[in-house]
Amino acid sequence: MRLKGKKAIVTGGGSGFGAGIARKFATEGCHVFVVDINLEGARSIADEIGGTAIVCDVSNAESVSNMAKTVLSQGPLDILVNNAGITHLPSALEDVTEDDFDRVFAVNMKSVYLTARAFVPHFKERKRGAILNVASTAGISPRPRLNWYNASKGWMITATKTMAVELAPDGIRVNAINPVAGDTPLLKSFMGGDTPEIRAKFLSTIPLGRFSTPEDMGNAACFLCSDEASMITGVAMEVDGGRCI
Repeated sequence: MRLKGKKAIVTGGGSGFGAGIARKFATEGCHVFVVDINLEGARSIADEIGGTAIVCDVSNAESVSNMAKTVLSQGPLDILVNNAGITHLPSALEDVTEDDFDRVFAVNMKSVYLTARAFVPHFKERKRGAILNVASTAGISPRPRLNWYNASKGWMITATKTMAVELAPDGIRVNAINPVAGDTPLLKSFMGGDTPEIRAKFLSTIPLGRFSTPEDMGNAACFLCSDEASMITGVAMEVDGGRCI
């Protein structure tokens, strides 16, 4: 019960890594606001874990503001997990459309700004809070043909470190986790297809020989957001089976 009595937001919590984080937090005693653009997915996870489902487009300022009002109307918030993310399909960097670039920018980067604007004043007032950004090994060891996705995750890692430095005097910790690709709805997009041959080639680059799982992300996120990690801030923890070695 490492998160007993705490409240957390998990964006993109209706599936994939976000659902794994939400489930883990709930088992550790946390009330989770499962935030997702897909309300049906958010409700499914929230009903399973006894949380609260909220529909939100994290790339939209008004939507984030409304979500924040709903959450804070129910009492103090302790943890913010920026997990929502998308990618463009593997492509030569110059062939990615402007619409796809703008969408990656908005969901993977602008969302972190919008949630910070919505919740950092609350955390400052309380003189405590934990923010976790779900980045990626792509921000450290980028793969070809995912250029703008890689760049967005590198941005997220830098944002995590700068947020950590600035917010530390206010008692707010900011960390990130860097998963390697997992068996989630985005996997096919990352790999440029999903066949046994493509999977085998991808897995050959991961020393532990498997994909990241939602449970892996949940365990790492729980530690970094718990009081056990009270001296840890500005870290981008690789949860990648050795991919970045």
